[in-house]
Amino acid sequence: MDGTRGAGEPLNIATLSRELDVSQTPIREALARLEHTGLVRREALKGYSVAPLFTENDLLSLRAARVVLEPAMAVEAGRNVTAAFLNTLLETIEVLDAVSGSNTDTRTFPRFWSADEKFHTAIAAQSGNQFLAMAYSALGGQVQRFRLFAELGTSDARFAAIEHRRIYDAFVRNDPVDAAEQMRRHVSDAGTRALKDLGALEHPGVHEIVH
Repeated sequence: MDGTRGAGEPLNIATLSRELDVSQTPIREALARLEHTGLVRREALKGYSVAPLFTENDLLSLRAARVVLEPAMAVEAGRNVTAAFLNTLLETIEVLDAVSGSNTDTRTFPRFWSADEKFHTAIAAQSGNQFLAMAYSALGGQVQRFRLFAELGTSDARFAAIEHRRIYDAFVRNDPVDAAEQMRRHVSDAGTRALKDLGALEHPGVHEIVH
């Protein structure tokens, strides 16, 4: 996730064992677990590699799934607002504000990812619906892969901070319906930005507007 190994790069067990100074067994077990998250791929006769960046279809499909799931979580969380919940959300927004106000480089990306993940998982937990929370958790590795596009669109932390604050404000007003609507817009707009970044990656120098 910190960019040490790029999308599609091979993950050789023997090499990792030497680099990390551990035996091959825990490396093999760790890679098998990462495969289930979607962050790592395994191919017969080739072994493990870092998962590739999403294709356009992947991004569209994930955005569609999140647009269904996350507004539903926001509605339920909006009916169970507590001071501790609001404080948690606000802390993550303040981190995003700080990251977006700094020079964006590989050192700031982990802070962005961590704050973004904490915001969304807090809402999933606050929904009080274990099945919604489990469904969101099942997307875990795929959402992390989605966040890799933050490296391409370096202003995403700024947009995320603004959009997260709108969701937070709806919770403060005890307006679960608006919280859901703001979440729907946020997830949709984040997906659109990622699609635009993918277009820029595949066609450098060409600026596209993705509707």
